[in-house]
Amino acid sequence: MKLEEIGFYTLSDKRAKESSPTSNMKRCEVILTDACNFRCPYCRGIRKDFAGTMSLDDAKNLVKYWVDDGLENIRFTGGEPTVYPRLLELVSYTKSLGIGRIALSTNGSAPMEYYNKLMDAGVNDMSISLDACCSSYGDKMAGGIQGSWDAVVNNIKEISKRCYVTLGMVFIEETMGTINEVVKFGSDLGVADIRVITAAQYNEAMTYLTDVQDEFLEKHPILKYRVNNFSKNRNVRGLKKGDSHICGLMMDDSAVVGDSHFPCIIYLREGGDPIGKVGPSMRQERINWLYTHDTHKDPICKNNCLDVCIDYNNKWSQFHE
Repeated sequence: MKLEEIGFYTLSDKRAKESSPTSNMKRCEVILTDACNFRCPYCRGIRKDFAGTMSLDDAKNLVKYWVDDGLENIRFTGGEPTVYPRLLELVSYTKSLGIGRIALSTNGSAPMEYYNKLMDAGVNDMSISLDACCSSYGDKMAGGIQGSWDAVVNNIKEISKRCYVTLGMVFIEETMGTINEVVKFGSDLGVADIRVITAAQYNEAMTYLTDVQDEFLEKHPILKYRVNNFSKNRNVRGLKKGDSHICGLMMDDSAVVGDSHFPCIIYLREGGDPIGKVGPSMRQERINWLYTHDTHKDPICKNNCLDVCIDYNNKWSQFHE
């Protein structure tokens, strides 16, 4: 299987082959705040000892550390990053340092005027949550906030005209039967791609998706990748016996909250321990972790590693054996 560079998934064969301690940092994902205006039922937040809001100075220092190491892509997330009080200033600063892709993971509920300002400042990639195709259930999935779904849908339509947009669709057992309807609805909003995933509490193969029409699969490569996996009864999460025991992503990828860096954003959200503190030694600490950590012996990695990351790490191991 040849890996392709799709959107913020920069997990290509070329990257896996050329990854080294001196290659550019490919990607960093930063949780700016744990605060959020939604109360999604599947969201478990982050560990209480890492909750809070990063100061603007700390966020700028982090960005500068990684830029000095050739950072190419960054994603700001939360919580809900649009409630971060100085997000616009941080995006402008990040853009001034020359980072090619500045991404934002958002629930899509901020005023459209604010999203326009963020795109003017440098955001060129947005992942927006959309877990339902009707307002009654959409509001329920947002935690019972009336009118939230309508606002999000209208924003998605407008943002997609200016920016690369991926819809993040999280399904739980009760909503699994609506997948095809939600995917069709989301595709019709004009987005570039659709990323479907089960909630961490419900890691089952999404077999309903095997009925998605080919016209949607050809439009959305991430969706096509995942549907192909589901057709083989492969779940989104979890290592298999033959998968690599090494996480090659540690070489040039990162996830940060507060003053600490973690193996990945999934590891962070599942309550794992950080690798170390934010600072000039981060990259070497990550490389050390890569070569000393057996992912099959770590229950977080073994049970929660995502399919895209597993495929990349398998390919990375082939190139670096």
